[in-house]
Amino acid sequence: TIFRRTDKTYLLKMKASRAFYSDVCNRFTLMPFTLRAFEEEKKAKMGLKECVTHELLQTYPVQQDAEGKPVAQFKYTVLIVPNGNIRINGGLFDPAMCKSENSIEDKEIVSLLAQSANRKAGGKKKKEEGQVCSRDAKN
Repeated sequence: TIFRRTDKTYLLKMKASRAFYSDVCNRFTLMPFTLRAFEEEKKAKMGLKECVTHELLQTYPVQQDAEGKPVAQFKYTVLIVPNGNIRINGGLFDPAMCKSENSIEDKEIVSLLAQSANRKAGGKKKKEEGQVCSRDAKN
């Protein structure tokens, strides 16, 4: 299970909970985390219980589409800058590795998904467009 911090405040009663929450605040300021990231997982579980009960931490829900079948979800962060898009995290996804019985039929969405989130691909398009514009201006 993956957890994240909330904006709520509460004075925790148990020493293990205070130590756990302090560790979470120092190591995972805004990013989500899992219990596997802690050296002493038993103490982390004890502290986690009180933090979740008092809504200091939230769990990310496990997403499912059909009963008993998990859903695959891929997320990454993209910086949109004047030079092009920069993908700063997330793994590479190869659509050939997984097959689906469903498909996207909307042409606009398909063209949007075909665009690259990498800086190099975005830069090439702009460079080619610039060369076409300069050729048109000369003619």
